[in-house]
Amino acid sequence: MQRILTVVALALVMVLSAKGEVSSKKKTVEPVAVDTLTMLLQTGDSLMEQYNTFEALKYYQQAFARCDSTLTRIKLAECYYKRANYHQTAELLKLVPEDSLSHEAFRQLAFSYQKQNDPQSLIYWGGRLVEHYPMDGEMVAAVTAALTRTDQAWAGIDYAKGYYEKDSTNILVNRALADAYFMDRQFDKSVMMYERLLQQGDSTFNTLYSAGMCYAQIDSLELAYEHLKPAFLLSQMQNANCAYRLGVVCVDTERLDEGLKYLDLATELLLPDTAVMKAITLSKGEAYYLSFRHAKAVEAWKEHLKYNPNSIATYYNIASATYYYLPDSKQAKAYFEKFLELARKEENPNAQLTEMIKKAEELLRTTNFSDSKPKRTR
Repeated sequence: MQRILTVVALALVMVLSAKGEVSSKKKTVEPVAVDTLTMLLQTGDSLMEQYNTFEALKYYQQAFARCDSTLTRIKLAECYYKRANYHQTAELLKLVPEDSLSHEAFRQLAFSYQKQNDPQSLIYWGGRLVEHYPMDGEMVAAVTAALTRTDQAWAGIDYAKGYYEKDSTNILVNRALADAYFMDRQFDKSVMMYERLLQQGDSTFNTLYSAGMCYAQIDSLELAYEHLKPAFLLSQMQNANCAYRLGVVCVDTERLDEGLKYLDLATELLLPDTAVMKAITLSKGEAYYLSFRHAKAVEAWKEHLKYNPNSIATYYNIASATYYYLPDSKQAKAYFEKFLELARKEENPNAQLTEMIKKAEELLRTTNFSDSKPKRTR
């Protein structure tokens, strides 16, 4: 009996010992895994503090491979964001529940779409962020700008006004609201916002240029000049569109020589932009004509025809300037004839064109174009 009890006792010891070993293994395996994940993340964090995103990325990728969690996603996404890999940033963060995203991670998600030139996704995710953080002015401005850019300026105005009513001093929001008003063609409200920005010290090129453009739209040409000129100087005289707009305003306000200077600069900067060159050469011709430099005006209008060969009025302008002021009868006749050739094809000529046709026909009928200076025969 004593032997049987001894055997049973030994068996129990062996069983308990085996269970202890299993239990011991369970206790050692799991902590090692946790410690490894923690170590990877801590190492990644340390490298990020040293701005070594290249090495940090390796550790975060290993941590994410071991454990796909909110924490590992956010840390890996941040590393991708700082390395300008915005696609990977968005792919990681868009699957994290909104209530688990930190403010910074949420911003990285929204701005990743902005960096990828995806305004619709920026509007969605930026809008979701503002739902959680309504006083994030930078995000309000970004969403407003995206709405304006996607032909929803009216919606951008409504969006920005909600913030503006609480805080009217945020320059980013004020810029976005001013631009939205401008694109919605509410120029009076737009210029008020640009002036507010200037009062806040935001005398940047964009603010001055946009204010000048607004004043030009509402025919306040002196104020347009006062804003466009410093804007052009701020661009170090390198912004072609500003040079062109300033030149046109100068011509319209009879600063003819100054306007010609800006139009010449715009020509150099914009060539060979056909659409803008049409407007520049036309305005230069007008400026030369109004300053009694008729030969220069004819040159500018001829240049205009290179970009706009079907400009009926330009043929008439060249013919008239030559007829009245330049000793070149053959050129006057040729341009009157070309004008009539094009003008007669117009199915519904307006009153002005009809009068020009009558005038050209009369001159061709009554003028002797054989002399060096055209003379009327009666």
